[in-house]
Amino acid sequence: MDAPLQFDTSHIRLKDRPLIVCDVDDVVLHFFAPFLLFIDAEGHEFLPRSFRLTGNIISKADGVVLEEKDVHRLIEAFFEAQEQWQTPLDRVTDTLGDFSKDADIVFLTAMPPQFWAQRRRLLDRLGLAYPLLASLQPKGPIVRSLHGRRTLPVAFVDDMAHNLHSVGEHVPDCLLINLKPDSIVHRMAPAAAAGILAANEWSQAAPLIQAHIVR
Repeated sequence: MDAPLQFDTSHIRLKDRPLIVCDVDDVVLHFFAPFLLFIDAEGHEFLPRSFRLTGNIISKADGVVLEEKDVHRLIEAFFEAQEQWQTPLDRVTDTLGDFSKDADIVFLTAMPPQFWAQRRRLLDRLGLAYPLLASLQPKGPIVRSLHGRRTLPVAFVDDMAHNLHSVGEHVPDCLLINLKPDSIVHRMAPAAAAGILAANEWSQAAPLIQAHIVR
């Protein structure tokens, strides 16, 4: 039996139209590429040995692998400073702007909630002023809470297979799109399950979403 959802989505007011839920990091905003620049400025380096940050970030000074707590500290420092580092993916602003005429859009980012304000400011500055939820909880129950019992089309876009699998389990009729950049870490990422559509950029994802929400 599912544990009760502890994440409040009641403040999100959806209209009577399709819903598009999007991850943010490496789906709407570049994450991995600017994160590498950030840790380089901090005196560290990522070694592409596996699909993990912990265990693969070393000190450039002595080659020592950073402990998990230090990796978490770096990630949090990056999120604190995200407004100076992260930029939008190509065509995402115009694409979501077009979709917003006929569908509700909600951002669901796997980020510590204490950095919500920084991300909100950055997205607003980029013309991406859609509702933003920040949570480290599984995404499937959150999307199910958002969509409820509606029979309208719903689509979910994420770069990580486990998030897509979670949403697919909890919202079976949801269109799932694995949109991920061609980065060294994404090449090592676990593959998404069969039936989940793949895209490397928004020009590929857009027609898949359009076909789903206008059916």
